[in-house]
This record gives sequence, C-alpha cells and structure tokens, in this order.
Amino acid sequence: MRYEFRVDGQMSETLVKVFPELEHVMMAGQTVLYGPIVDTAHLYGLLTRLQSLGLRVVELRQLPE
Repeated sequence: MRYEFRVDGQMSETLVKVFPELEHVMMAGQTVLYGPIVDTAHLYGLLTRLQSLGLRVVELRQLPE
C-alpha cells in the first residue's frame, strides 16, 4: 500500500529526515510525505511519530498502486 500524508506547514530538512522511508514534496503551506506503508502497525507508527513532533496532519489518503 502507498499512502500520502499532508502536513500543515513547511517541514525543515531535519524533520523530513525523521521519515527516511517516505519521499516528500513542499507545496504552498504544506509538506506532502508519501511512500509505501508495510502494514497497519507501520501506518500507526508514522502517525505517532508525526504527532510526537507536534506536526498536524491535514489529510491522509491511500494512493492507487
């Protein structure tokens, strides 16, 4: 499965490096992280990591294969 996380604001390069398994794109006022998610535990782990860093996910969606 592939997922996309839209995060409010522009993440610094240091923060982006906390998610080495995901690619990223900076957009107007948002950072988009995307990539393969192995299973549900991996998905929840990423969400926990985002939350622990104080980042706000504004959209989460599964991408077509």
